[in-house]
Amino acid sequence: IPPAAKKIKWCFFFSLFLLQVLSSSFAEQTPCLNGFDSEVFTFKVDRPYLHRGRKLGRVLFNDCAGRGYNIYSSTDQHFQVDIDGTVELKTQLTLHKVQEFSVHAWDSEGMRYTASVRVENVDKTNHHYAQLEETKNRSINVPLLKLSRTKRSWVIPPLNVPENQRGPFPKEIAVLKTDYVKETKMIYSIRGEGADQPPMGLFTINKNNGSLYVTKPLDREIKDKYVLMAHAVAADGEVTEKPMEIIITVIDANDNKPVFTQNPFLGSVPEASPQEFEFMIVNATDADEPETDNADVRYTIISQDPPQPNPNMFIINSITGGIRVNSDGLDRENYPEYTLLIQAADMMGNGLVTTGTAVITVTDSNDHAPQFEKTTYTASVPENKVGAVVVKLPVTDGDEPQSPAWMAKFKISGVNNGGFFSISTGPNKQEGIITAPLDFEQNNKYTLLVITENEVPFAKPLPTSTATVIVNVQDVNEAPVFDPVEQIISKPEDLEVGTELTVYTATDPDTARAQTVTYRISSEDRAGWVSVDRDTGLIRVKSSMDRESPFVKDDKYKVLILAVDNVPATGTGTLVIELEDVNDNAPVVEEREIKVCNKDSVPVSLSATDKDGPRFAAPFAVELEGDGRNNWTARMNDSNKIILTLKTALQQGKYNVVLRVYDYGLHHQDSTILASVCDCTGEDFQCLDREIAGLGLSPILGILGAILALLSKMIRSYLESHIQYKI
Repeated sequence: IPPAAKKIKWCFFFSLFLLQVLSSSFAEQTPCLNGFDSEVFTFKVDRPYLHRGRKLGRVLFNDCAGRGYNIYSSTDQHFQVDIDGTVELKTQLTLHKVQEFSVHAWDSEGMRYTASVRVENVDKTNHHYAQLEETKNRSINVPLLKLSRTKRSWVIPPLNVPENQRGPFPKEIAVLKTDYVKETKMIYSIRGEGADQPPMGLFTINKNNGSLYVTKPLDREIKDKYVLMAHAVAADGEVTEKPMEIIITVIDANDNKPVFTQNPFLGSVPEASPQEFEFMIVNATDADEPETDNADVRYTIISQDPPQPNPNMFIINSITGGIRVNSDGLDRENYPEYTLLIQAADMMGNGLVTTGTAVITVTDSNDHAPQFEKTTYTASVPENKVGAVVVKLPVTDGDEPQSPAWMAKFKISGVNNGGFFSISTGPNKQEGIITAPLDFEQNNKYTLLVITENEVPFAKPLPTSTATVIVNVQDVNEAPVFDPVEQIISKPEDLEVGTELTVYTATDPDTARAQTVTYRISSEDRAGWVSVDRDTGLIRVKSSMDRESPFVKDDKYKVLILAVDNVPATGTGTLVIELEDVNDNAPVVEEREIKVCNKDSVPVSLSATDKDGPRFAAPFAVELEGDGRNNWTARMNDSNKIILTLKTALQQGKYNVVLRVYDYGLHHQDSTILASVCDCTGEDFQCLDREIAGLGLSPILGILGAILALLSKMIRSYLESHIQYKI
């Protein structure tokens, strides 16, 4: 080969080698990108009715941080996304054609990523894709759970195991594998509920190959989910996978039939009920998984007893269990009760069956109007009788006795003649009672129209019964009436005897009778301050009035005036005289005896009162009269008290002090105070009488003589005994 050709060949191979190195280096430095594997994930299903818990497929998300799980959220409330990306139905859904929604995922740094999910309803015979199938009474393929690693972490998707499997057991449900098996022998184990926790031994694992087994049938109604922790450790102990959660979901089987919540169900329906009227509901529950066909209960009526007048008198809502009237002809008098045999079946009416009964009582409807026994009533009633019963109106009713449809009520139609009349229902509920206090002089005859109905509305349009009531009012002698019933006047309290106060008269309401009214003062008037003219009702002062008298309350003196007609009938009126105050009372000192010391005497506080009102009472003024001016001082303090002070050191004894007290109108009165002056100082009041507590000189001398005689006798006795001892 020529040297030039060799050189060209060598350059070619060197360039090819350099290109491979650069390509390899570039491939190794390609950065990891977080995000979904696809912008749109499409899942296809073969039926329109999708039940809660159905798994549709997985969305794949790459997190370069190497986390073994991700947090997802769905924009459609019907779907949820598990941490491994499995898309699952949260609620039952009817899929008409296509359902689209978005799924969000967050990487380890909190960045959110979004992908679209499209769920399509296709013909099951035309699709060629892997999908999750509901399993019931058929074998399932054991999934190989390859525990793939991203930076040495592993993820195990949820497992579904049908309940009530027949075996043989143990039955393999999955195989766990980790990439470490390519490098070393791995030992597998599980922990958690159903493994080493109650119910223990329900799940086991082949420690050598990772095969996961269930050892006996599962019951979803006892427990619908088990959570285990899977462990994988190298046989030499040098490699250990991080523990990972395994969720085993128990798939429901239709192994529970519906159960009625009560048996029998009791209901009632009015006999006049229209068609489609719903009057009761029956209900059955199913212990299988809610929101699935296994628990979807439907109701039907199997039979009706009695079958008359129509074997299909009732119909039931297959979904709600509501029982409705299906035909006219309910008749309480002929068919008071029906018994229905009800069937409840799950699987939308095509599964397990149970039966119960509904007992229906036909109740009375208001299809009879109450009827008056007579169409016309005549009554007479005395005038002015409070609560007087004018007339009683009995009725009859063809409905069930004591029911609201039988109980009557009444009203007075049209003009009630000034509202004098009232009507009520009697205790037996079949009688109207009219009462009224009437006035013969105003009207002596009334005509009323009375209508009767029931306490509840009529079940259908019915003619109402009416009665005409003619009321004749009987004249009764009525007492004269004062106008006003209470007359108020204001007069000074010091009016002279004989002064005219007012004229207070009454009228006789018996206008058809010619009667004379006379007047007198009630015997209850104990003061006797006024008199009344027998014929005219003129009232005069009979004796002096006194505002401060105990007969006056709140400055008012009340006297009862009587008016008497010829029969006689007596009417009463009250005359209220508001007595205006005059200054006819002087102030009086309350305390009449005091005691003081004659040295450094302490002032004494005295109270003064005046019976007059505020205009003629305090503030008071005080002055001393007579000799008291020489030895005492008196003044008023801010509290309207008299301050009396001894200014001269008098000898011990009793003294009269005269105080003259003036009211605000300068009306005065003298009050004498008996002052006991004692030989003492200030407030240390001690007053010993010179006669020693009231004894005279003679008794004192007698006492002293007796004491001296006793002492003399004692000395003489002592001396005599002493002399005898000496001898």
